[in-house]
This record gives sequence, structure tokens and C-alpha cells, in this order.
Amino acid sequence: MRSNRARTRAGVSMAATLPMIAGALALGIPAAHAADGPARDALAGTRPAWATAKADKGATADSARVQARVYLAGRDAAGLAAYARAVSDPASPQYGKYLGAKETQARFGATKAQVSAVKSWLRSAGLDVTGVTAHYVSVSGDVAAAEKAFGTQLHNFAKGKRTYRAPQSTASVPAALQGAVLTVTGLDSAPHIAHHDDELPPPDSVFKNAGPFSSYYGSNVASALPDAYGHKIPYAIKGYTGKQLRAAYGAGDYTGRHVRVAITDAYASPTIAADASTYAKTNGDAAWKSGQLRQVLPTTYTKTEECGAAGWYGEETLDVEAVHAVAPNADVTYVGAASCYDDDLLDSLSKVVDQHLADIVSNSWGDIEANQTPDLAAAYDRVFQLGAVQGIGFYFSSGDDGDQAAASGTKQVDTPANSAWVTAVGGTSLAVGKGDAYQWETGWGTEKATLSADGKSWDSFPGAFTSGAGGGTSKNVPQPYYQKGIVPKALATANNATGNRVVPDIAAVADPNTGFLVGQTQTFPDGTQQYSEYRIGGTSLAAPVIAAVQALAQEARGGSAIGFANPVIYQRYGKKGVFHDVTDNPTGSGLAVARVDFANGVDAADGLLTSVRSLGKDSSLSAVKGYDDVTGVGSPAGGYVTSYRRY
Repeated sequence: MRSNRARTRAGVSMAATLPMIAGALALGIPAAHAADGPARDALAGTRPAWATAKADKGATADSARVQARVYLAGRDAAGLAAYARAVSDPASPQYGKYLGAKETQARFGATKAQVSAVKSWLRSAGLDVTGVTAHYVSVSGDVAAAEKAFGTQLHNFAKGKRTYRAPQSTASVPAALQGAVLTVTGLDSAPHIAHHDDELPPPDSVFKNAGPFSSYYGSNVASALPDAYGHKIPYAIKGYTGKQLRAAYGAGDYTGRHVRVAITDAYASPTIAADASTYAKTNGDAAWKSGQLRQVLPTTYTKTEECGAAGWYGEETLDVEAVHAVAPNADVTYVGAASCYDDDLLDSLSKVVDQHLADIVSNSWGDIEANQTPDLAAAYDRVFQLGAVQGIGFYFSSGDDGDQAAASGTKQVDTPANSAWVTAVGGTSLAVGKGDAYQWETGWGTEKATLSADGKSWDSFPGAFTSGAGGGTSKNVPQPYYQKGIVPKALATANNATGNRVVPDIAAVADPNTGFLVGQTQTFPDGTQQYSEYRIGGTSLAAPVIAAVQALAQEARGGSAIGFANPVIYQRYGKKGVFHDVTDNPTGSGLAVARVDFANGVDAADGLLTSVRSLGKDSSLSAVKGYDDVTGVGSPAGGYVTSYRRY
């Protein structure tokens, strides 16, 4: 996962829970309108927690502009959630009885009458309807019109060093709409202002790994460097290939044939087709067939500088090449978002669902849970549920900062991986030995110490925590049924006595020191753009690897869609040979690798940097026997893919 690439997406904290009191104020209706206003329904989660009385800087000018999205609840929201569970649960008689995209929309989508009523209400308040999709109605207008429409006052509030607009109370909609509105986004402005660009920037500056390397784990021992944990250690892997990963995770003869995998990220690499083709030829993967890789892209891109658009090119490249390396015959569709903001990322996910572009969707992006508001969480979950009833499963990387305490100051999980309707993918350090033999995995967590000036020791060994697989217990999402009886009670109840969602569900290789080799066109110091290869990791690697393994599993079950996979993943927990039970110190002797990097990222002109990277050191999280909050139920073992033959 690219270190919170979408961190600037919503940028708001969890909404405050308002006490339920009698009268119109309980619905968020301004006092001036309470006496004679019609009945209204509150939209929970639309007032952010930072919009406090202490932070209030006064009313926003009536003439200020607002752009918002009114997300549609559709018909029978409860029925949608129930059907999504039923078709995903092997214990249900409706298991696997998926609906088509058109049938899903007809059964659970908003009716024409609902859309018409929503549009009429918005226009009557003085807002301009700027767009209508199957999921939302977008509007623009001044603050006065927005306040009239949503029954709240918009004020300016201090948030950190900045000031943003937000509702002073929970937004509401007329009860006469009869539940047609799911939520509204855009009433707060932190930081939803769009900056449009017509062209994407060139690729990022080049990054290359220095050597020496190991071609497989332990193949090249750093005999001239100091010991670590009482023994000599190997150099870091040059970068695992698809052949090695397929062997580690039990691919066998399966290749993902006739299975469709979608990948969502922001923006789009202009060289992805050429890079993927060159990489496959160079590293022994099957050549891409005509039409096997396609892209579905927006007409324009926004916020390219703010989101670091070029940085997403490597993300897309990793995802595409990793899926093809593990499932070389799967069809891959890349669906690019117009920016790294929630609304645009939701649009990319919605395209996959509305057009049923794939059965398996890999997503290597996310944000900290504190930045996910309940209104956006509801919008995401509706898309995930609409996908589930069609047999579409979503896989999200769990994050690269461990429990997030060091990065954010608060111990928390990432989102959307925290959703009960997605498969959260954690990370491991992987040892594949000679002959592509699986040796072991640890939970991914890295501590780094540098070589002393005299070259005889490691300074402050084992060093400071640098990165690790995200995981832990959600503060907001209740425990889903499929985790009950499997996730240890101490984890489930860490934030709530009744139990909450714990992340991740499953894991695969993520440690950059035992990572994957990718090939990408990059910008070199002389300004030229050239194809080059480098090793990369993160749960941005783990997510597409698991998505590819799921493609193999779908092929093994005769091509029938697995859909939302968590119920069947947890059903397999504890069965012999299905999962590797990953722990932090599988050899009992302490594990580390030596790594040499170019100081300038491209060549030895400015010197080399030598360090030791300890494995299995994920902040306060631990990979232990059984389920854990670093690797979930573990990583796929030799019997995982073939276990799907029985269903």
C-alpha cells in the first residue's frame, strides 16, 4: 500500500454521536425552523467531530458555493444487506445465487420516482442538479440553498491550522422522501475543493535497488557484514518472480483462465501496457494476449499535484504485474479514478459494479479510520453490498504503518479495509528457498539499524520501526458474524465489550525486503524516460497477490464466482493444509536481512547505504499461532486453491 496515498481524500474525523432529544433539534433542524418545519429524517454522520462549539468561527457567508453529492439509498436497503450476506454464506440456501447487474439495479436501485423526488426537493431549495448516476445526485449552489435543503446551518470551524466549512448540526432531509437518501457528502469542505488538470505528469524520478542481492532466500549470505541475532544473515531478495510466488501459494497448474480481475487506483500510468509486456518477457511470465489488459479511465483528472499523481503510476504497475505474474491467464481491467479523493474512488468502484467488469477487485489504497466519516462509510458499504449480490469480491490492503500509532499518534486500523463487506489483506515477510520451495513467513514488520562507521557492528541494533502490515481492532465497525468464534475475544473486544471488526482477514507477501520485482518506465536524472526494474513491497503487493490467488481458486471451482470471500475464507480456517499459520519468529533464532541502497536512489555516485532489516517486528502488533491482527487466518498454503474444488 502506498503510504496512505489517499490520505488527502476525505480529511475529516469520525462524526460526533449526537444525543437523541425531543423536538425538531433532534433531527438537525435549525431552531428558527423548528416550529413550523415539516418532519425531517436525520442523516447520521454528516456533522464531523471537529465541528465543535469551541472551534466555531461563525456562519459561512450565504453566497459561498457548495458542491455536494446526495447518495441514494435505493429500495430495500435492509433487503440488500440481507441478500448480500445470504449469497456469500456457504451455510445459506441462497449461497452463490447471484444477480446480474441489471437485475441488481432493478431490485435494489433507486426508482425513477425516488430520483425525481430527490431532484425536485433539491431544486426547490435553490440548488442546481449537476449530475445524476445510479448512485447519487450531484448538486451545486450557495450556502443559503444548501442550508435550506439539508436543514442545518453551515459555519466555519478551525481544524488544526486550517479553517473549513461544516454543518453546525446533523444534516437532514424531508421525511416525505421516505428514506430515498442514504447520505450527503460535500457539506464540509475539508478538503473537497477540486483543482482540474487536463494532463497527467510524467513518471516519477527513477528508483533502483543496489546489490548485492539474494536470488532466493538465503542464497547470498553477507559474510563480510556483522552478525545479527548471533548469526550471519542473507542479503535482501532481488525481487521475487511470479514463478516463486505461485509456488509459495499453491498455484499448481491453475492460471486464472476465464477469470476477470479488476484493479482500482487513482490516475493511470501512460506506459502501463508497454511496461507490463516488457516485464512479462523479461521475467518469464506468459506474454499478454490481445485484449487481456484493458483500461477504463475518466475523461479528465483532478488534483494531480495534491494527490501526487505520478506516484500512483508505480502503484498501478505493481498491481497489474503482480496479478499477471500469479494468475497469468486472468483478464485484467484497470479502472482509474479521477483523483485520490473518496468521491472519485467511489466512482471507480461503482463502475466495476454497474458494468460487472470483474468478479475480483484488488484495491491498494486507503486511509486511517479516523479520517473516514460514517456518511462515506455508508456510501462505500452500499457499493460493496451491490457487488456482493452480483458475486463480486473486493480486496483491500490493510496498510503499511502497523497499528498507526507512530504515524498518526493513535492506534487504529485503515479504511476501507475496516469494512465488514471487504476482504482485508495483511502482510508477511516471505522466504522462498532453492527450487522455489516455501520455507516460512513472518508477520511483516521491519526494524532498521545502519552499519557503524567502522563496519564492525550495527548501530543501535535492531533499530527503529520503519513499516509493517496494518491491523488491529476497528473502533467503529461491529464484529461481523464470520469472525465470531475465530477471532480471539481479546482482540474483538479491544475497543468495545460487544466486539468489533478486526483486521486483516488473510495475508500474503508484503515486506519490501522480501518483495516483488516490478518493471516500470521512470524518469532518469538526465531527463530521459527509460524502463527499469526494482523491488517493491507493502500491502499494495499483498492485495493483488491475494486477488490473483482468488482468481486461481475461482478457476479451480469451475469458474463459478467466489463473490464476497470472507465467509468461505473463515470457513476454511483450521483445516489442514489450507493456510500457512504465520508467526513472527518461525525459526526461533531471530530473522533479518542485509540491505544495500544507493544514497541517491539510482547509482553509486553518491555512495551506498548499508543496513540490517529485522523481520517480524510489526510495531505493537504480533503474528502468533492462530488468528492474529497482522496476518488474519494466515497466508494461502498448498491446499488453499484446491480446497475450492469441493464447492
